[in-house]
Amino acid sequence: MVPLRGYLGSDPSPSRCAGPSLSHKGRGVFAAIRKKAPDMIEQTVDIATRDGAMETFVCRPERGGKVPAIFLLMDAPGIREELRDMTRRLATVGYCVLLPNLYYRAGRDTHYGPDVLSEGSAEHQRMRAVRTRMTIPPAMADVAALLEFADRDEGVRKGAVGCHGYCMSGPYALAAAARYPARVAAAASFYGTWLVSDAVESPHLSFGRVAAGKLGGELYIACAEHDHLAPLPMVETLRARFAEAGSPGEIELYPGAHHGFAFPERKVYDKPAAERHWERLIALYRRRLG
Repeated sequence: MVPLRGYLGSDPSPSRCAGPSLSHKGRGVFAAIRKKAPDMIEQTVDIATRDGAMETFVCRPERGGKVPAIFLLMDAPGIREELRDMTRRLATVGYCVLLPNLYYRAGRDTHYGPDVLSEGSAEHQRMRAVRTRMTIPPAMADVAALLEFADRDEGVRKGAVGCHGYCMSGPYALAAAARYPARVAAAASFYGTWLVSDAVESPHLSFGRVAAGKLGGELYIACAEHDHLAPLPMVETLRARFAEAGSPGEIELYPGAHHGFAFPERKVYDKPAAERHWERLIALYRRRLG
């Protein structure tokens, strides 16, 4: 076990739980896991980056030996129990899953209340003040710090990792596969925003680097049919660039789904689409990481 630097909490020892905790709307999604999940180890650690300490929630199986690492990159509303539960769900199938607070550069006070989803609310404005400063290059430095942390962790299998992101972090996950093709063997974006843009390291510009990388990384890109942050014409442009690059993987449109469909606490939560997202994601990681 890696020594914890700057552990956040009164008890520095890892906690153990029998599967994910449940919110009132997420019970249907996670109830089966509570009954069958192996014991899990949970930790919240500070990971040193060039810009400070990145608070990161880590969950892994208690048994089974060394397991591959996966980086789960948050959406715009930030770290919350809903994302921790998703981290737990993925960890139960045999991975060490790291959920970093990518807003750490703005300080510790970057956890938001439920009103963060209400446009114009004080919490939404507070989040947007941080979100609008986010760009791909600093996020890639954060991925490098996650890789270094995973390499030092005695419970993590060395070598290939996985990375996936939702909403604002969809582009980050895909960019990570291009920036670190010798390490990121699988990357996925779920309703990623503006995957075709003039941003530095925009994913549509770097599909070829993923395909040509040492690992020949596989990409999975899931787009919602109804998403003003990733409109259908953009999806078609993305498909064309994906095909031109010969990228291994898939771009899949989820019919009838809205942006945010995989989050159990959202009004737009779509259980069939959310379960498909889990099936596609876990199958991707099984193929590429084992």
